[in-house]
Amino acid sequence: MTENRHAPLFTPLKVGDLTLKNRIVMSPMTRQFSPGGVPTEDVAAYYRRRAEGGAGLIVTEGTGIEDPEALDGPAIPVMYGDTALAGWKRVVEGVHEAGGRIFPQLWHQGVLRDARKSPTHAHLSGRRPSGLWGPVGHHSLPQDYIDSVIAPTRPMTEEEITDVIAAFARAAKNAIDIGFDGIALHGGHGYLIDSFFWHETNRRTDRWGGNHRQRAEFGAEIVRAIRREIGPGKPIMFRFSQHKQQDYWARLGQTPEELGEILNALADAGVDILDASIRGFDTPAFDGSDLNLAGWAKKLTGKISSTVGGIGLSNRLEQMFAGEETRALDNLDRVLERFNNGEFDLILVGRGMLGDPAWSQRVRAGEPLAPFDKSALTRLA
Repeated sequence: MTENRHAPLFTPLKVGDLTLKNRIVMSPMTRQFSPGGVPTEDVAAYYRRRAEGGAGLIVTEGTGIEDPEALDGPAIPVMYGDTALAGWKRVVEGVHEAGGRIFPQLWHQGVLRDARKSPTHAHLSGRRPSGLWGPVGHHSLPQDYIDSVIAPTRPMTEEEITDVIAAFARAAKNAIDIGFDGIALHGGHGYLIDSFFWHETNRRTDRWGGNHRQRAEFGAEIVRAIRREIGPGKPIMFRFSQHKQQDYWARLGQTPEELGEILNALADAGVDILDASIRGFDTPAFDGSDLNLAGWAKKLTGKISSTVGGIGLSNRLEQMFAGEETRALDNLDRVLERFNNGEFDLILVGRGMLGDPAWSQRVRAGEPLAPFDKSALTRLA
């Protein structure tokens, strides 16, 4: 490796009022090391190490909004309450002291919430647009979990939808008030926002359902509500995906035009960065084109886009969970070819940065990637 080879990844990028020092982003990854929803000193040190390691932007693990059915696990952090916000403020201050920038990823698990894990709300089944969990397709979920969630429940009421939108906006305001640099939203993988997008889980006939554009309204309204709270300058990043945890082969849009109806609704509402979640960064999104999902997001909307999926590694996440050995792999030539062609603007690194906090520095210096350490998945390395 040489420094010149990777130089494009170390150019600044202006997003709203924020300038990122490079194009490498720590991808959001669920950690569950925040007892009672409160980030600890260990969590603050964990994020600070990635800032010290040179990441241009850190996106936190999924963080719950103030809704009793938002989360399941008791150690997932939340973005409300004085104690949790004080914990997050320590996180932000540490990242800033190390020269980094950080967004919280606001999260509502929706239909995928496992009520059995909740210490206080196990009797609540989870928010669902139409009461449907979705069809079981190609997945890697435990059968006992599927058996516990597959039965239909009641659809969300209009009041519940309004309350959840307001809770997203409050969480965003809380985050900006304690110093976060922008807001990220989890709108993919089958979670609540995504379940409104997907026709298999949204069969509503009111303003929140219908065609692709109409099913995008819930997500768009969340973005508008957040924009009203945080003002015009703070960036909003939105994660979306074709695939769902219920079915890896599911698709929001069968064509670019269908996908564009959803993405342009989000862009018009105030999204600055479209975070295209795919399992392999070099996977074409549609037949007849080599563009990946981030490439199509940028082409369809003109917005900044980011890509993710196996960067610097030998396999995809589900292959690792299936027991396949994961190795560090220098695939950055393929990443850079697409980046230099303007396909996307940012790269998100998950497992690679989980195992090596200095991943960004290592790439900038032209050093070999560190061996992947799977134990980092279960500890705060």
